[in-house]
Amino acid sequence: MADKNNRIALNRRQLLAASAATGVALTAGPATAAAERAPDLTGKAVLVTGCSSGFGNLGAIFYAEQGAKVFATMRNLPRAEAAALAETADERSLDITILELDVLSDESVDQAVAEAERLNGGALDVVVNNAGIGTGAPVELQDLAMMQLLFDTNVMGYQRVARAALPKMRAKKSGLVVNISSQLGRVMVPGMGLYSATKFALESMSEQMAYELVPHGVDVTIVQPGGYPTRIWENGNRYTMAMLEEADDERKAAYQALVDGALRNSGGSTDPMDVPRAIANVIAMAPGKRPLRLPVHPGGKPQLGINQVSAQTQVAMLGNSPFGPWVKDVNGRG
Repeated sequence: MADKNNRIALNRRQLLAASAATGVALTAGPATAAAERAPDLTGKAVLVTGCSSGFGNLGAIFYAEQGAKVFATMRNLPRAEAAALAETADERSLDITILELDVLSDESVDQAVAEAERLNGGALDVVVNNAGIGTGAPVELQDLAMMQLLFDTNVMGYQRVARAALPKMRAKKSGLVVNISSQLGRVMVPGMGLYSATKFALESMSEQMAYELVPHGVDVTIVQPGGYPTRIWENGNRYTMAMLEEADDERKAAYQALVDGALRNSGGSTDPMDVPRAIANVIAMAPGKRPLRLPVHPGGKPQLGINQVSAQTQVAMLGNSPFGPWVKDVNGRG
């Protein structure tokens, strides 16, 4: 029996090696898109969540550099990150307004979006749902409080912001909702906790929204980044450490290799600016022509096959139904 168990079980060294190899597959590759000419975003009003760091911070600056009127949002104002962003905007004469927005709060989201619309004089042109968190460790170790926080941030937070902005977009018959997902919203890596589960949910919610908004002239694009060196790893490790401290020893011992590898420092040497550049290109595209899904990474994109099969399956299932025109429209783009 012991010999059989040894044959079917991955030992600790093998598992960690497999995890490392997967990380390389998700992050390695030559740089791309950096030299592309930036599109003109003059006249676009763009609200971005999670602008204290990462894609949100870089994007707020980049979209403004291309002429957009940017509403950069983050929670817990005042804070050092907001002051630094305001200083950058002042130094470069960028049209960036910083607003407090906590994606966990209906009231905070509604107030921030309403203020952005008031300052813009009407509907926003673009919402970039970027704020998100992640954790490591096996699913069994994810307590319900952490699970609630993950889904409340990564799924319901996106829904709060979209719901706040959509009425005026629909009334104007134009707009774009950009939801930042992940490669891990289509594929998964053991030991990444419930991060993939939240992104799978986001992918589904966003695609359904894309179909339903076709008659209203509002586009939805799901961005699927691979690994990039942003603060999501540092922040995720903080959440993971707190969770592991509370987990009981028996559960941790059952998944020792995954627990040992739960704290991650990933993203490699890739350029996080790939993501804002890709989003800017989508913003500049003609309405009704923007892709449903946008994989972004200079290396491997393991979700591409799944994206293709998913689109074909949706059209095959609903193409001849009353929803057929919407489904064919959305899946025929890009």
